[in-house]
Amino acid sequence: MMRALGQVGVFIWLGLLASIALAQGFPSKPVRLVVPFAPGGTNDIAARGIAPELGEALGQQVIVENRAGAGGQIGAEAVAKSAPDGYTLMMASSSVMTNAPAAYAKLRYDILKDFVPVGRVGELPLVIVVHPTVPARTAKQFIALAKARPADIRMATGGQGTTSHLIAELFAITAGVKLLIVPYKGAGPALVDLLGGHVDARVDQISSSIEHIKSNRLRAVAVTTARRAALLPDLPTLAESGLPGFDASTVNGVLAPAATPPDIVRRLNAALVKALSMPAVIERFRALGVELRPSSSEELASFIREDLAKWKRVAQETGLKLE
Repeated sequence: MMRALGQVGVFIWLGLLASIALAQGFPSKPVRLVVPFAPGGTNDIAARGIAPELGEALGQQVIVENRAGAGGQIGAEAVAKSAPDGYTLMMASSSVMTNAPAAYAKLRYDILKDFVPVGRVGELPLVIVVHPTVPARTAKQFIALAKARPADIRMATGGQGTTSHLIAELFAITAGVKLLIVPYKGAGPALVDLLGGHVDARVDQISSSIEHIKSNRLRAVAVTTARRAALLPDLPTLAESGLPGFDASTVNGVLAPAATPPDIVRRLNAALVKALSMPAVIERFRALGVELRPSSSEELASFIREDLAKWKRVAQETGLKLE
């Protein structure tokens, strides 16, 4: 028995030494940053927006790789199953980190068990926009209209279980209204139909709607974050419009496979925080409406747990359970 315990101790010690050696030499080759969505989306733009500076901070090239499919599940699964050595990371958005895990009964990954957070990148405020023919110029007017016309206001979303879908459901619960949720196969088609007047409203990322708001093709009634958005500083938040405490957004963060050594996670976090402080990155993201909010690994882990619990409550209250 003692001999067996001694052998176990040796293996643990050798594993610890190997982990330390791996961390000390990290990184010695390029790092892959997987985007679990197609090129051109906000998540992809965020990854490419930090890749050069993150590579500079690490001393190795950071290569962005798109692994789209199944609403982000294919890319997330691929990263979860990758070697936990710090060379394969994922740029994850709220849809992968907390929205899909709350809405779907089964996923190809477990966000709490399969990943270790490296750090948060930023927060992208969302905005409730309506077609100009909708007789509402403020959130209060929009809520009053929805109460007067229950289940009649057509709210477009980018698909079931997406960030826009869950925020629309949270808005309806908090405001005490019934909306006709219209899911589309992607944010693009939803926006096109809103511009064409085929639906009445949408919860959209500011970066997608800002030009249409400026050209008066869409009317913004409120932002969904607790703070006003830098790109629309005069637009009140929902919290300021009669829904105190309302706070929802798209958050981007970098994740690594679960068993990645803590020393490597700390090295990656330090490089990420450094990259996010570089002027070129700050300006790049400011133009997109993304508010950079770097964090520690522990802070992002806490956010994921809290945000997941919030969206699970929304799914439970609305009876949302996707397969």
